[in-house]
Amino acid sequence: SKFVQSGDVFIALQGDKNHGADYIQQAIDNGCAAVLIDSSAVECGVPTIRIEHLADHLPALVNKFYPKAAQVEVIGVTGTNGKTSVAFFTSQLLNKLGVNAGFIGTLGITNNSQKSNNTTPDIVTLYRALDEYAQNNINVVVLEVSSHALAQQRIQGLNMTQAIFTNFTQDHLDYHQSLEQYKAEKLKLFQLDSLKSVSLNTDDASFTDFSAAAGNTPQFNYAMADFEDIKTTQYGFIVQLDGFVFELAFLGEFNLMNILSAYNALKARNFSSEQIIPLLHQLKAPTGRMHKIDRHLAWVDYAHTPDAIEKAIITLQTHYPEHNIRVIFGCGGDRDQTKRAKMGKIVSKLASTIILTDDNPRSEVPRQIISDILNGIDDSYEVDIIEDRQLAIETGITTLKENECLLIAGKGHESEQHYQDKTLAMNDIDIANNA
Repeated sequence: SKFVQSGDVFIALQGDKNHGADYIQQAIDNGCAAVLIDSSAVECGVPTIRIEHLADHLPALVNKFYPKAAQVEVIGVTGTNGKTSVAFFTSQLLNKLGVNAGFIGTLGITNNSQKSNNTTPDIVTLYRALDEYAQNNINVVVLEVSSHALAQQRIQGLNMTQAIFTNFTQDHLDYHQSLEQYKAEKLKLFQLDSLKSVSLNTDDASFTDFSAAAGNTPQFNYAMADFEDIKTTQYGFIVQLDGFVFELAFLGEFNLMNILSAYNALKARNFSSEQIIPLLHQLKAPTGRMHKIDRHLAWVDYAHTPDAIEKAIITLQTHYPEHNIRVIFGCGGDRDQTKRAKMGKIVSKLASTIILTDDNPRSEVPRQIISDILNGIDDSYEVDIIEDRQLAIETGITTLKENECLLIAGKGHESEQHYQDKTLAMNDIDIANNA
C-alpha cells in the first residue's frame, strides 16, 4: 500500500496470514483508483471489485499485466541454507558462459529497478521483475525459492525449468508449525510439470524425499565424494574434480557443496566440464557470506540457523586449527523461538568465547531473546552480553587476540536493524571495517 501511485489498482488479500484490508485506506490516500478484495463486506470508498478466493486468481491477473514474465526461463533454488550462494554462483557462471542471466533473491533483484524485502518477492513484484528482464533480453533468471513463497503460491505460472535442492534443516517453524509441513512446502518445487531437470544434494538426509518428489524428471545430483581430492589452506581449498586440479578461494566445505551445486546445474544445461571448471576460481561470493574483514581474522556471515552457525564455526576451526574462535550473534524476534536455545548450545560447545547481542528484535523484548539463547548454554560458560550490536562488534574487533578468529553471525549483508519502534541503519561489514 505504501508503494501505490495515482491510478493503481490495490489488491487487498485476506485470510489467516493476510490482512490486506487493513491497508486499503493507506492505498486510497496514495491515489489508489480501485480495490480488488475477497467477497467480504468491506466499504472502500473507491470502485471495488469483489473476487472470491482472490489469491487463487493472482497468477492469471499478474500475467495480464506482465505478459512477458512467463517467457523467462527460471532456475529455482531451494533449501534451508545455501540458496543465496548457489543462485549467485549459478547466475555468475551463466553470464560467464555467454547466457544473459539475472538473479532474484535475498540480495535483491539484479540488473533491475525493482527491490524486494523477501527472499522470494511477492507474486506481483516477481512477475514485474521477470517482465522487465524479458524486455531487456534477459531470458534466464536464477531465483531463490523460499518455503513461504511455495506456501503462498508466489511462483505459480512461471516457466520453471530447473530446480536445485541444497539441504534441509530446521528453520521457519514460526510459520510452518512443524518440520514435516516445512518440508512439504519445499517438495512442491520439485513436483512442477514444467521442470526439465533437477539437481539434488545426495549427502542430505532428506535426499530420498526430494528425489521421490522429482519423479521422472532427469536428475543431476551431487555429493562431496564428487571431489577426487581436497586439500585445505588458510585461503580456501585446492581440489580435484573431473580430472581437473584447481584452487577455490572460499572457506568451508559448505561452499564446496554450493559450488558443486552450481556446477551440476550448468552441466544439466549441457555445458561441459571443460567449459565450466576454468571459470570456478573466478567466482565471487555473495555479500555477507563468510565475508572477511581486511587485515583481521574476522568474518561476517548470514548464518542464522543452528545448522548454518555450526558449519560457519567448524569452517574457521578447519582452516585455522591453532586459533580459538570468538562468536558474536543473536536471534531474530518474531521468528522460530525453538532454535534459540539450540544455537546457544551449539555455539557454546564449539566457540571459546561468546558475545550475545541484538539481531533484529522486531516486536519482541531484546533481553528476552538473549535469555532464550542462554537457556541452551551451560551456566559454567562465561558469556558477554552487549545488546548494542555496533558496540558488540566494535568490542569483538578491538579486543581480538592474535590467536583468535572472530565470527559475526546472523545479519550478513543486511543494512538495517529492526526494533518494534525504530529501524536503525546498520551493516555488520561496515561496522567491523570501521572498527
